[in-house]
This record gives sequence, structure tokens and C-alpha cells, in this order.
Amino acid sequence: MSETPQSATTSSTSPSSTSPSSMSPSSAAPFVQRHIGPRSDAQAKMLAAIGIDSLGSLLDVAIPESIRMRRALNLAPAMSEADALRALAAIAKQNTVMTSLIGQGYYGTITPEVIRRNVFENPAWYTAYTPYQPEISQGRLELLLRFQTMVCELTGMDVAGASLLDDATAAAEAMTLALRVTKTKSHRFVVDSQLHPQVIDVVKTRAVPLGIDVEVTTLTAESIQGSFGVLVAHAATTGALSAHDEVVAAAKSAGIFVCAHTDLLACMLLEGPGSWGADAVVGSAQRFGVPMFAGGPHAGFLAVTDAHKRALPGRLVGVSVDTAGRRAYRLTLQTREQHIRREKATSNICTAQVLLAVGSALYACWHGQDGLFAIAQRVHQYTSDIVSALSAAGVEVNNTTWFDTAAAVLPSIDAADAVMSKAAAQGINLRRVDSTSVGFSCDETTTTETVREVIAAFGLTPPVALPFSSSSGIPPTMLRSEPALRHEVFHRDMSETDMLRELRRLSDRDLALDRTMIPLGSCTMKLNATTEMVPVTWPEFANMHPFAPAEQLAGTAELVAQLEAMLVEITGYDRVSLQPNAGSQGEFAGLLAIRGYHLSRGDDQRTVCLIPTSAHGTNAASAVMAGMSVVTVRCDDAGNVDVDDLEAKISTHSIQLAALMVTYPSTHGVFEERIVEICDMVHAAGGQVYLDGANFNALVGTAQPGKFGADVSHLNLHKTFCIPHGGGGPGVGPVCVRHHLAPFLPSHAERPGLVNGGDDGGHGVGPVSAAPWGSAGILTIPWAYISMMGAEGLLAATSVAILNANYVATRLGASYPVLYTGHGGRVAHECILDIRPITAATGITVDDVAKRLIDYGFHAPTMSFPVAGTLMVEPTESESLHELDRFCDAMIAIRHEIDRVASGEWPKDDNPLVHAPHTADDVMMDEWTHPYSRKEAASPTGRSMADKFWPPVSRIDGAFGDRNVVCSCPPMEDYA
Repeated sequence: MSETPQSATTSSTSPSSTSPSSMSPSSAAPFVQRHIGPRSDAQAKMLAAIGIDSLGSLLDVAIPESIRMRRALNLAPAMSEADALRALAAIAKQNTVMTSLIGQGYYGTITPEVIRRNVFENPAWYTAYTPYQPEISQGRLELLLRFQTMVCELTGMDVAGASLLDDATAAAEAMTLALRVTKTKSHRFVVDSQLHPQVIDVVKTRAVPLGIDVEVTTLTAESIQGSFGVLVAHAATTGALSAHDEVVAAAKSAGIFVCAHTDLLACMLLEGPGSWGADAVVGSAQRFGVPMFAGGPHAGFLAVTDAHKRALPGRLVGVSVDTAGRRAYRLTLQTREQHIRREKATSNICTAQVLLAVGSALYACWHGQDGLFAIAQRVHQYTSDIVSALSAAGVEVNNTTWFDTAAAVLPSIDAADAVMSKAAAQGINLRRVDSTSVGFSCDETTTTETVREVIAAFGLTPPVALPFSSSSGIPPTMLRSEPALRHEVFHRDMSETDMLRELRRLSDRDLALDRTMIPLGSCTMKLNATTEMVPVTWPEFANMHPFAPAEQLAGTAELVAQLEAMLVEITGYDRVSLQPNAGSQGEFAGLLAIRGYHLSRGDDQRTVCLIPTSAHGTNAASAVMAGMSVVTVRCDDAGNVDVDDLEAKISTHSIQLAALMVTYPSTHGVFEERIVEICDMVHAAGGQVYLDGANFNALVGTAQPGKFGADVSHLNLHKTFCIPHGGGGPGVGPVCVRHHLAPFLPSHAERPGLVNGGDDGGHGVGPVSAAPWGSAGILTIPWAYISMMGAEGLLAATSVAILNANYVATRLGASYPVLYTGHGGRVAHECILDIRPITAATGITVDDVAKRLIDYGFHAPTMSFPVAGTLMVEPTESESLHELDRFCDAMIAIRHEIDRVASGEWPKDDNPLVHAPHTADDVMMDEWTHPYSRKEAASPTGRSMADKFWPPVSRIDGAFGDRNVVCSCPPMEDYA
């Protein structure tokens, strides 16, 4: 069911189709009133309930005066929603949308409208959280399983993860995986010089602090000897194809790990690297229906042989069963392992590109095997036409093999310039490979007219009829012997009606923010306003190649510059890099900046990173990835950093001290009073302070880390600044630094001087993401949020976030002890409810409370983090008093149910908590033997069943899934 090639477009609404009259000023309420849940009367009731007379007084009590910012943020006045769209339209028009045949890992694709509108632009999909509660995440888990199946079938591997951040970081993860599993003394890793340059550069960035010696060379059986691993290009950056027979054979005989970088569309025609012995395969699913987005977000992938599945970083979806024996999906094996293993974690990746992986999997289901095969054939045919026309005219073509890419060698620099100019005049970007070579990459959007214009750009007369060539660039030995994508999900001839119903079926199996609040502590699940989302799919932003000429990306560059300036003002730092495409990558980039700074001063010995026990698990993993050793610092009984222990650790490691990583407000949900003193202690010993910005939702407009003592922070734009979680990705994790660290921000060879801090004296870092601006395609969202909120609105949002958290803590404190409070008995923007005394008295666990909340129609708070046996609640500023009360009423009702267990009315092993959640099938069974009623099971609030959310499965058996690892789609009859 392939679509007719056309100019790539991802939305029918774009700046050029949005006239000023259609965005005329409205008399509607200011955006801040739409974003913040509680109105003024509700805020008054909540303030009275917690015993505070005003929001200002609450901030005075909760936030230490030593860090308090008493001036307003210097931001432009708040825009209306219409004005924000108009301003973004003006920025978008600065971009020049061309037909980009640059390739290099980014390709034009046609997003099926049914997927664009009903997935990428549908809050049922983009407001969901990472599927840590699998019983209410079955829809996206099923599609992630299809993504894994798709990758496995195309690459010829046994197990694929649920996606990684991009292909370059996936390659870096494969390198470190290889080092772990080979258990060799060698630290030499050989990289094919024919890989995309940005992939090579990210691998180098990751290798340096780990002491891995990356050698980029032409691969031969001899050149790989003595290494622990090799990274080969299935399709070279200039198009040549190779199965690397001799290299792989030599690697296998020497016990060298083989990783291959491949292209999924090419694998429709080519044998996947698994067939010729690869141990791991990496790449990107971008060209499966996801726009180029000026570099991201896209779903990278990493697939491995069965022997290495337990070493796979990131997320892996597996098949298990629920208590009734029903098939159910869950994250398996290494779920959140970086939070458990901390500095022993194998990676700091704690999420995936779920929304993009879902879109790519659906693209494969929509087109099916036949449609994808037709697209791949057409792409190859068009490439062959151009190659044949050039060769017939005597133009030297570098390639003897190709799938979608080739490069021509011109007689001079001037001749190459002329070809580039002629193509640009026709609206086509070609790739300048070197001074005299010009490359081109065909894709799904290529048409016969595109082919003619490319041939004409070389000064040739296009053939009268196309297809022109009968030749193939694929060696017969590399062609697939059997079709790819044999699973039934890729063989259904789907009408749009079928697809719509499929999407509705799947989304109904999830609980997202469009149904109910998601009170996850530390994860800030708040409103992702529709106006913020609208520009993402405008072609002027979506259809930009990240390596297009800089002048064509003027609008994106302007957007980046404005957003960076906003974040500089909000954080109090001096420079910002938007390149990190997840919070984990922001952490890594920030620590690399600290590392580079110390090295530039000759302080090679500064490798110790102090991390409090309350820290996010990714902190320790990131520190190890940055070449540091972790020393933990205790927390006191109030949840604060134990300053005495910190002082002792600083004294012990003063010469080696590189950094302190501290989350503020703390992961325990409090504003620590002594944070300035803590920063001063670290600085006095010559260290740097890394302040984790995961909880920045409690600081915006009230305090600036760059001013009260921190040297560097990362922010989670997918938390504080409203980029949706997308079911577990995408995210953006910009790194913010003070002046002295600016030279050590991430760089990028494709945009020198644009994305780094300047001269670093040779101690800086390379890129941490494949694209210069990371996930540039979603930066319109935080820009719109900040612009529509303005300084007053942002302060109001922070104030109400803290109010909402304290209101929840006050209402629930009598039922569940609040573990930690700060000054005046107040919490920050989240609170930790201690379930451990309940468990000790009744046997009811934190899991039981979390699963019972599903019966009440809620997603659970964060479980057992940062303290085992607790629930961490963050209501955010977006939730209204009505929703907060509904949640609190549910938690109090659950406490009453626990009391019935404690009194003996309900047995400890047979009560609605231990059997939660209850499916419709459960309560409709013929025989009901439980001591509680069906109504108590399914409708504990007594509300009408008409609006009830029914979980699709009951509690999932995680241990069964880990013992019986199945990570690809089950047979189709199981979907019936």
C-alpha cells in the first residue's frame, strides 16, 4: 500500500496556509489561565487548607532565602496563543524547504496522514508516560513489540530494543556493549571510515572518557586485529554496499565483536547484517514515516544476537502473562536498571524514542511488506537511473554498488560548484562529499521529475523515458533470499477504516494525560498545550535536513538562538547547548564539560564525582560514562545531604574531586537549606557543582542555579517546559553552563562555531547527538510555552506547582506519612508518601496501592524511588482542585480498604488491593468467590460505570516474563 511519490509534507496546516486573519487576536482568557489548573478561588481554598495566606507566603516558607530570586525574569511579555503561532510562522518562513538529497542518515519520507493526525498529533499517544505501569500501557507496548519485530526481521537479528535516541548514540552504546561482553584486555575499537561522519564523531566522544582507543580506518582482515570490536558500514556514507565477508570472518576467528550500521529500507532488498554474522546492528528508523525534523527526534535502534540480550542497554519490551493467564506486554530484563545498579549500570539511557518508534512501526504496518518492498525498489531504480545517465555521459561515478546513494567525481572544484548551484536553482540539495565529489541520495519522496532535475544539474540532457536503467547496484550475493517482514502484522491489507479502528483499539488500552492526572513524582506530567504542539508538523520545521546549507536553516537557527536566550535568563547560566536529545545525554554532556575544564587546567587527577544517595540513578551512570569514579554521600534523616559526611568526603578526595552532582530541589522533594554552603564547599576544594535540573519545575522564576552556586545543569524540556513524554520519548535535555565551562559544550563538525562555546584549548568534546541541534523538530514546544506564559505566568506556574504538592501532602498526611519535609514542614513540588509502615502492619505493598489506583482510574505515582516502599507524588500546576481532590479521595479510600485488611475483615491474601487491577472479564466471571463485591472491585468510588477506564489485563507476572523472554510479536491468532 505504498503511496504515490509526492513532495514530502507532514501537515496540511503550515505557516504559509495560516493567514493573519485566521489567527486574529482573541478575547479568550490568557494562556496562563488555560495552563494552570486551579483558578483563584480554588487557590484560596487550597491555601486555607494548608494554613498559608498567599502564594507569596508559601514561596517564602518553602524556598530558602539564600537562593531566592526577588526580581522578575527578563522575558518578553506573554503572547496570546494566536500571536505565538504568528511569531512562529514568521520564524518558520525564514527556513527554505528544499528537496534534500543529501542523505547521510536523513531522508525525505511521507508520513501517512492517518498516522500523522491520529498518532503524532493525538494526545492519547503523545501525553502518555513511560510504560512502568504496564497494565495501563498495553497499547504502546504492543506497538513497541512490533517495532522490535520489524527491526529484527529486517536486520536478521534475534532481539531488538524498544528504540534508542538516534543511530549515532546507538552505535556508541553498541561499542560499550561490545567492550562488556568480550571481556578482553584490549581497549581498541576499529571503526569503518565509510560510516556517516556524525556517527563516527559521537562514537569518539563516548570512547574518550572510557579510555577506548577508536581507530577510524579502511577495514581489512589485518586492520581489525588486536581490537575488541569493529563497527562496519553496511551501506557506506557515499553509497557503496558491502557485507564485509573477509573482515567478519577474520573477526569471528579472533573473537572480535562485530557491529554493523545499516539502513532499514535497504534491508527490504538486502540481506540483513545478521545473515553475515553481525553480533549487533544499529541504525535509524527515521525514513519509516518520521520527518527529518532538522535532525530529530527519531527512533534509533540496537539489535543483538540472543546471546547478548541481557546486556542490551535501554528499553526492551517482552511478553508475559497476567494473573488470569492472559498474554500481556511489559518492559523486561533491564527495566530502569540504571536506577538500581547506579554506578554499575551499563548505560545511563532511561527512556526510548517511543512516539517515533510507534510511528515507524505503524508505517510498516500501513504499507505492509509489499508496499515497503515497492518503495525500496522505486528508490533503488531512481538511483540506478541517475547513475546510469551519468556514467553513459562519461561522468565518473565512484560507486560500483549502491542502494539509494552514489557520488560523482567532477573534473574540478568549479565544476562541482556548478553542479551544486544548478541543483539548488531547481530546489534540490545535493551533498558536497569533498572538493570535487557530489553525492545524491534518493528516497521515498523522489519522483521522476526529481531524477530528471538531478541529471540536468550535471549538465546532461535527461533521458526521454524513465525508468532509464535496467542495471542494479546491488550485487546478487547481497540480495535477500527470502522476503523481509514475514510476520502477519505486516501482511494485513489495511483500509484507512481498519487503521483508524486499530489505533483506537490500541489507545484505549493506555491511560494517558488526556484521561486523568498522572501524579508521577520527579517526572512532571503536565499539560502539553495544543497550541504548543501545532507547529511541530509544519513542513517549514519538519521537512528540514539537518545538514542543509546554513542559510536554508535560518529559521531553525533563529528558533534555537531565541530559546537558548530564554533558558539562559531562566536558569541564570551564561550559555546553553540544545544538542543533548534526552536528559541522560544532558547529564553526560555536562559532566564532559567539567572533565574538559579540569583537563584544560592540567588537573588530570580530578576524577572523583560525589553523589548523594538521594540522586537520580542516571547521575551515577553518567559519571562513570564520563570517566569518573563515584563516591556516595549520605543523606540525613530529613532527606537532606549530610553536610558533615560531605565535608569528610571532600577532605578525603580534595585533590581528586571533579564534581558534586546534586538534584535541587532534592529527589526527596525538599528545598535543602544549605545548598549555597554545599556549593561553596565543593568550589573551595577545586571541584565543580553539577545541579541536576530534573526538578526545575519548582525553580522557574523563583531561583537561578547559575546564580546561587551551580556551574552546570541539564534541564528536562520534556518535563518543565512541556515537551510531551510521548509514552517514553522524545525528550530534550539541554545543558546550561557558566562562562568558564562554555568552551566545553558539545560541538558538531557539520556546524562548527554554531553549537559549541568556542576555543577549548584542545580539551573540548565532540557531539553527543547525531544532529547539531539534537531534536530540533520539537523545540517549538518550549519556545511557545515560555512565550505564552511570560515571566509572570512562569512564576505563577511554579507557585501553583508547589501549592498543589503541599495541598496533596496536607490532605494525605493523615493517611500516609509524608516522608520528608523542608523548612516550615513544607515540601517542594512533590512529596513522598511512606507505605512501609502499612506493609509491615498489613502486608499491603506499594505495588498493591499502585495497582489499586488503576481501578480508581488513575496512573500510579512513582513507585519505590528514590526510597523503596514509597510513592512519590507530583501533581504539577496543570491539575485543577477537582482532579486533585479526586486523586486524594481515591488514596484515602484505598487507605480505608487497607484498614479493612488490617482489621481482618478482608484476608491478607484475598482483598481488592492484592488482586488489583480488575478487568471487565474478571468481574464478569460466572463464579465470584472473593469476600468483596464485584462493585467494590470495579467501581470502588460508587461512580457510574459509564465513564470507567477498564484495564485490558490484570496484574502482570514480571518474573514469568524474565524467565521466558519473548521480545517479538506473537502469532496473529493471539491478537484475535
